[in-house]
Amino acid sequence: MTVRRGEAWGWPGPLPADGVVVHSDAEARHVVEGARRAGTPVPTLGLAGGDLCRTLGGTGDVGRMAGDDARTFPVDLARVDVDGTRHWFVAHLIARRRWWRGRVVAVMNAQWLGDWDLGPRSHPDDGLLDVTDGDLPWRDRREARRRVRTGTHLPHPALRTWRPASLHLELDPPLDVWLDGEPVGRASTLEVEVEPDALRVVV
Repeated sequence: MTVRRGEAWGWPGPLPADGVVVHSDAEARHVVEGARRAGTPVPTLGLAGGDLCRTLGGTGDVGRMAGDDARTFPVDLARVDVDGTRHWFVAHLIARRRWWRGRVVAVMNAQWLGDWDLGPRSHPDDGLLDVTDGDLPWRDRREARRRVRTGTHLPHPALRTWRPASLHLELDPPLDVWLDGEPVGRASTLEVEVEPDALRVVV
């Protein structure tokens, strides 16, 4: 069940014996995609790094995952068809040009992209994605880069934000697509849908 405002979230519990420790969002995505393509259950993931780990307050301490202080969380996955090719991501999808010029689309399941608070309202288990889409005027970009570290780049009249459970995006011209920090190619269309509560993670 997805979390609701004011409810307790997660529970004490160590990484199970068949869990998999991952050190980045990209590693987590590869484990998820491998299981999905094989038609097998996605294992519980121990988060030893990455933006989802940071969003959950994780420290990257692998030893902690086996102890009494470990905490287990249910989180959403996001499924995306990139020009018809299916992928999954755990933390974020970014569609952009080189040097972040022109239109940028950020689809956030986690709050963070590195040091940038790109999804200040994002929660990884609410059944929704935090989406920002727009093209900032050149004169506003330097200020936005400064403010994005604290999530105060929003609201902005040149940026549209919304929180859907699924979305269809047309990218014209096509943009390069990055999933959990890794490029997966250039695309003209994206179909994204949340898989609520589809993953268990431990920090």
